[in-house]
Parts: sequence; C-alpha cells; structure tokens
Amino acid sequence: MLPQFYHSCLKNYLSESQLLTLEILLWLLQVHKQVKIERLAALFPVPILYQSRRKHLQRFLVLPNLSLPLIWFPILKYILRTQVPLGSRVILAIDRTQWDSNNLLMIAVIWKKRSFPVYWQFLEKAGSSNISEQIAVIRPVLKLLSRYQIVIIGDREFRSVELAYWLKTKKVFFALRIKQDTYIRQSKGNYQQLSKLGLTPGMKLFHSGVNYTKKKGFGRFNLAAYWKRKYRGSCEKQGWFILTNLSSIDEVIQVYQSRSGIESLFKDCKTGGYNLEGTKACIERLNRLVLLIAMAYTIASLRGNKTRYQKQQKYICRLREVARSQRRHSNFWLGLYGLTWTIGWDFCQVMVEKLMRVNRSKIHCFQQGLKAMYLIKNY
Repeated sequence: MLPQFYHSCLKNYLSESQLLTLEILLWLLQVHKQVKIERLAALFPVPILYQSRRKHLQRFLVLPNLSLPLIWFPILKYILRTQVPLGSRVILAIDRTQWDSNNLLMIAVIWKKRSFPVYWQFLEKAGSSNISEQIAVIRPVLKLLSRYQIVIIGDREFRSVELAYWLKTKKVFFALRIKQDTYIRQSKGNYQQLSKLGLTPGMKLFHSGVNYTKKKGFGRFNLAAYWKRKYRGSCEKQGWFILTNLSSIDEVIQVYQSRSGIESLFKDCKTGGYNLEGTKACIERLNRLVLLIAMAYTIASLRGNKTRYQKQQKYICRLREVARSQRRHSNFWLGLYGLTWTIGWDFCQVMVEKLMRVNRSKIHCFQQGLKAMYLIKNY
C-alpha cells in the first residue's frame, strides 16, 4: 500500500507495529473515505474487541512522533524533489477553512491544479487569522523549502501590508489580494481608495512603487489589478487588486489564478473526499487525522498522475464529455477510485473470472483491462 519512499522516511520514527497501523489506516481512508474515529475503529481489521480497537487508534493518534517536522516534512521534501527541480519556482497558497468549532489555517504547495498540504495549525478561535498566526504557519515552510524560489499567494484575509513587509524581508515573492476600500498612494500623489482607479471588466492595471494604507514604515510595493472580461453573458462581480512584489501583470495573474488549487484541496479533504468535517475528535487527534489525510491525499494524487501518464485513465473515468472543455476528474480522483476499482477485483475475482469465461468473445478486452488493473494497482 505505502510507496517505498514512505517506508524509508517513516521507519526511523515509528516502530514496526506503529508503521503497520499507519498503513492500515491509510488503506481504510482510501477505500472508505472516512476519518471519523468511531467508523475507523469499526472498520479496523484487527481481530480484537471493538472497544480495544478504538482505544488502540486513540493512543496511536496522540503519538509524539506523529509530528509534521518528523513525519511529514521528509516525505514532502522527497515528493517535491521528484516533481519540481531544485531552484525552480514553487507557489504556496495560504488559506483557512472552518467547520463547526474547528478553524484550520493551512499553507499548501500548488501542484497540477491541486495542492499538497505543507503545514497547518488549528486556531483557538473562530474567524480570520491575524498576522502572528499567519507568520507562525509560514515560517517553518520557508525553512523547509529554502532551496526553491517561493511565491506565496493569499486571498483578502491575508491582505495585510504587515505580512507583505515581513515576506519582503525574507526575500520571498508574494501576491496577496486586497479589498477595494484599501487606500493607496502612488508617487507624489494623494491617497485614494482602490475602488476609485476605474477598473472595469476586461482591464489590466499595473503600478510600481505604491504605498499601501496610511500607515508609514512599510515601504513601497507593486499593485496589479485585473478584472476578467465578460464571457458568455457572465461576468465576475469584482476585479482583483493584488499587493505584490512580482514585476509584471501577466506574471501576477498567472500566479494568483493557481490559488484555486488549495480550495480544491479543502473540498477533497471534506465533502469531496475524506469527510473531514464529520469527525468530532479533539484538536490533538484532529491534527493527526489531517496528517493522515495529507499522506493519503498525496499517495492518491501521485497514483492518479502515474495512471494518466500511463494512459490508463480510460478504465477509471470518461475521457471526454460533450460541451465540457476541461476534464472532470483530477489526479486525486483518478488515484482514489482507481484503487477502489482494483480492490473490487481482489474481493470478486472468482465471480469476475466466471463472467469472463461466459463472455469469451471479449477475452482480448478483458486481457487489456487486467493489464491496466495491474499497472494501476502496482504504484
């Protein structure tokens, strides 16, 4: 189940028993798409009493060694090293998601229109994060990815000129969307709100050396403004005003558009994948469950990427659909449901072989499908 490099990264920090428990849990996440402890305990295939299984998982989820620096960072560094050349640009999106009383602040690396979780913290409050909480999440990631050129992007919650100034002191590129009521001052001009710049659908604006807000001491930044043109009778309600130290409008637009990758990640972790919002665990165990999701998510995404590279995705989903210009299914979806398809063979092999013998005229198609199943299963 676990790729070999996972074993290499984990064996120094987990005992054999703990590593096997982790492997079983990741398998359960992929197959049953569920992270509720009660449900995982019910499904955990170890021949002991239910209450014993539940306590076993609860103890496992508070292990001190299940920490991000020890467990997750080495795995992520290996993944990035195989996917992104050292020294090249990586885009990191910072965002927050909230459900019930849980408030999760996360930074993730954008990868193929999705993203991989890098670091996260649960906030002990409801609502938006502040500058100190944002820096606390970003700082470990800058050290982890110090051998890459980093660009950090964030929506209007992360518009703070203080955050921009801190990132500039760390020699990090950024593109942070800001609200229309923000005051700016261009060289030798007066302060005015961004809403007064006259941005309309289809327009692009770029200004260098702009002062943001009426606070002093932060220096000057660039301003990129863009409002997507009206298309097929629909139009965005507002344009983008982006605080940045990147040097061109097209570069800013291209970078900021990738922010949807972290929104897709949140959807995949919640209703679209592992049903994270269904768990009622305490914060300590919830942190470990997010770690399990991060592992399962990257395994599924990389498996799906390999399936697409081997051109076997036609066995998992439709390749084309009428009146749809973009593909429906992500690498994550391909990896998740490709595994489910191959598991069906393990449980129904005798019946499927009988079905194949009954339909001998399609034996060539069956043989091709079995080859595809082998390739998908052996990631």
